[in-house]
This record gives sequence, structure tokens and C-alpha cells, in this order.
Amino acid sequence: MSLEAATRERIESLLKDHRVVLFMKGTRYQPMCGFSAAAANTLNELLPEYHTVNVLEDSEIREGIKAFGNWPTIPQLYVDGELVGGADIIRQMYGSGELHQLFGAATPDRTPPEITITDKAAEAIRAGTANAQGMALHLEIGPDHSAGFQLAPASEHDIVVTANGIEVHFDPASAQRAKGIVIDWVSTMQGEGLSLKFPGAGTGIQSMSVQELKNRLAAGNVTLIDTRPAQGRAIAAPLPQARILEQEGYTALANLPKDTPLAFMCHHGVSSRGVAERFVAHGFTQVYSVDGGIDAWAAEIDSSVPRY
Repeated sequence: MSLEAATRERIESLLKDHRVVLFMKGTRYQPMCGFSAAAANTLNELLPEYHTVNVLEDSEIREGIKAFGNWPTIPQLYVDGELVGGADIIRQMYGSGELHQLFGAATPDRTPPEITITDKAAEAIRAGTANAQGMALHLEIGPDHSAGFQLAPASEHDIVVTANGIEVHFDPASAQRAKGIVIDWVSTMQGEGLSLKFPGAGTGIQSMSVQELKNRLAAGNVTLIDTRPAQGRAIAAPLPQARILEQEGYTALANLPKDTPLAFMCHHGVSSRGVAERFVAHGFTQVYSVDGGIDAWAAEIDSSVPRY
């Protein structure tokens, strides 16, 4: 693949102007692919600031960076003008501590966390991993306490914990956030699945009626966050003052001051409590779940809002 001189100059200028550059799909706070999200989330653990280039907005850079470093995929991380690698290499270096050393950060704490896995959860995990030979169960926990399980090969740098006969693999940051968690199997209106309970989560959430929400929005003393998926918002549009969780992401909203009054609204007031728990666990002190959700708002406050 040939590289136009003008494109090469643009890339070289970016690398000269910024010590750390991540060429990615999307932005640091709104990645547009899983690999870019993994790379950005890892860098977010170590760096308060770094430069990102959204290759989806620049086709010349998107194709040119592949030729520039002879690396065929996106994302790509450059430090001091040198190619480090893509998402997998970034994660490996983070787990080994090499990335910390590269950025002059403190060596990661590798103390295994104490966790609890209930009997129901252990049974479900055993059933779900029965045919996953050669794979390990990994649990990643983000800064906002969002969590995800995945089956992937084990790494020599994983932090490994065994609870109730189940082996769980962590990266260093996830291991620290996992201290004291309880992994359970729960049934909700949305279905069945594994659930994480963080120490202190589930307490400190207050209920808010739609009438109180109306008054507080008028007074401007609450931040409303709509937690509904896109299909729900397409039927009943969010309130004009609402911030959209799906669009902004947990990380951006978790950067609000911890004393910000937050009110979470979903369809019927059920799933919003689960989202609210994450923000309580993240240190927010004024957290509310709107009783009845957008449906109650339509029934009691504004009949022009469609009900579904």
C-alpha cells in the first residue's frame, strides 16, 4: 500500500505534536468499535490526557496510518513517534505492567481480591463454560463499575481468583475494583443473568415521584439521565432536559461532581434502579430513581407523551 506524501506529513505532524496518539474508530469517550473501546479504556486507566484521531472522519488517515506503520488494523497506539501496537498488545502490556513503565506510572497492585460467588451463579457459570475447553473466564470492571464477563485464553499476567470452585481472571484495575463483590444469578423483567453487587451498592438510592421531578427540573436542581435504549426513546422522546446514558456513556457521566443530584429515568422505573446502583457504588451521594419512569410521566404529567 502506497502512502501519499501529504498524508505522511500529516501523520508525522500529529506524532510530533503529541507524545501519545491513539488512532481509533470514534473518540476517547465515544469509541465506535469494541477494539477501539478496549484500547481507549486501558489508556484511560493510566493517562489523564492523550490525543486521539478518529479515523472514521478522515479516510486518508484511516488508510494512510496502516501503510505508515505497516500495521493493517485499527486502533493503533503511538508513543514518542513509535508504533506500540493495537488493542491486544495494549492490553497485554497493561497486564504485565509494561505500559505503566512506559508512561512512568506506579507499578500496578496485583493483590488478588476477595470475591463471593453464590451457589446459583457458580452452577450457571459451570453450565455455561462446560464446553469452553482451553478458555478462561475473565471479568472486566470499568471505572464506572460497569462489568462484563468473557471467555478468552488465559494470560500469564492475569490476576486469578478462585471462589466457590470457579476460577476468575482479572486485569490489575479490575482486580482492585472487584474487592468484596458478590457475583449472583438473578431474574429480572429483562431476563436472567449474572449480577454483580459491589460493597455499598443498593443503598443510598432514593425514590423520586414524577411530580417531584417536574418541580426539580423547573428549579434546575437535578440532572435527569434517561437510561432507556434507542427503541424506547424513538417511541417516547426523552424530556428536553434529559441527558442520554446510551449516547454519553457511563464514563463521561461518572466524571460529574460526586455531589451532583442525579435522577435516573427508564420505561417503568425498574431498570433505572440498577443503573443508579452503579453511580452510588461510584461515590455519588444524591442518587434518585424516578418511580414509574417515562410511563408515569405520560400518565400524570404530560399526556402528549406516548405510552408503550
